[in-house]
Amino acid sequence: MMAEPQAEHRWLQRLVGEWSFEAECAAPEPGQPAQKSTGVETVRTLGGLWLVAEGRGEMPGGGGFATTLMTLGYDPRRGRFVGTWAGSMMTHLWIYEGTLDAAGKVLTLDTEGPDFTAEGKLAKYQDIITIESDDHRVLTSRWLGADGRWHGLTTAHYRRVRG
Repeated sequence: MMAEPQAEHRWLQRLVGEWSFEAECAAPEPGQPAQKSTGVETVRTLGGLWLVAEGRGEMPGGGGFATTLMTLGYDPRRGRFVGTWAGSMMTHLWIYEGTLDAAGKVLTLDTEGPDFTAEGKLAKYQDIITIESDDHRVLTSRWLGADGRWHGLTTAHYRRVRG
């Protein structure tokens, strides 16, 4: 059985290529400056149905070097984007499920992972990919606090190096 790419799969193809990024992470303690990092990401396709994004870069705040791996696809039966994210700095595998806005510019991926404020608990997170242009996208990560509000974690600007 050979699946045919849908419009949503074609939307994901916009991310294929070589990218550089500059990220800014929220300070670990109130009153401290945001932490910055840079890196690169290579995004390729698996048969036009899946994206594989391999990232390499420095950890925020100069905490060493990290590698990351993201997969993204679209499940027509569920009507949702699906995927995963794993990083060399942690043991948790993040599982994505999300939707694209009506304008086709913002992909919001919901996930659940370790609560960084309460040991042993899980929290809700979102990674939001915003297409600014063919050569510029923004990844915003946030978490849902106990206060019921979304709090920013990271904002990364990706610029296309090669298409």
